[in-house]
Amino acid sequence: MYPTEAILLEKLTKVFYARQKKVIALEDIHLSVKEGEFLCIVGPSGCGKTTLLRILAGLEKQTRGKVIMRSKNPEKPLTSMVFQGDSIFPWMTVVENVAYSLRIRGFSREKRREVAGQYLRLMGLDGFANAFPHQLSGGMKQRINVARAFVSDPEILLMDEPFGALDEQNRLILQQELLKIWEGSGKTSLFITHSIDEALILGDRIMVMTAHPGKVKAIVPINIPRPRDILSLRSSPNFGALFKEIWQLLQEEVLKAKSTEMNK
Repeated sequence: MYPTEAILLEKLTKVFYARQKKVIALEDIHLSVKEGEFLCIVGPSGCGKTTLLRILAGLEKQTRGKVIMRSKNPEKPLTSMVFQGDSIFPWMTVVENVAYSLRIRGFSREKRREVAGQYLRLMGLDGFANAFPHQLSGGMKQRINVARAFVSDPEILLMDEPFGALDEQNRLILQQELLKIWEGSGKTSLFITHSIDEALILGDRIMVMTAHPGKVKAIVPINIPRPRDILSLRSSPNFGALFKEIWQLLQEEVLKAKSTEMNK
């Protein structure tokens, strides 16, 4: 299904130094992500999930190990990242926020509005193109972040708990909209989440990380056909069995992380 590797990590390790203390955030991460794959990452708090994405985004540098990210089209951005919180510009309208990366790349105003408009429609924001962020709900602001990431047309999409702060209703809506856009684009995607449900709904595989220092504990394939409908998916026996498998892998690491915090 996936013809080539988009990402290859070998013995990836990241060490931070704080107040003369050595903190190993990630240790000997081995990972291969195929082109067009949607990989979800789960793990206890503090296991280095965000640090891993920041290394892939070029915002951090690994201490040692190899990071290979293959580009097929040097004219496109290699990565685009959607952060946990809203990172939109309050002084720009919705369409200006969504089209920002195109403006930086020198696209004409007409072309920017044309491309941004496509994703505004897909995200249900076409009626708010000229609104400002303070006029929107939290869910709508996060739709802007997702639309902006797709508009930049990266080869690899990195998402760090983009729906974590939303209520259940908005989260379900955005999961379904993200599935629709992603299935149309086929982009290689890495998605961090604390929700096993969310990982099962979105992912082709789920990577479970250990408690600090972050290592790969297991990678579980999600053999659920696409396209996916969230409501029917949640009611299937296969969904329940996969949820139990992931939780059994994750539970031990969550308890380890809590024990470490209590003993500090």
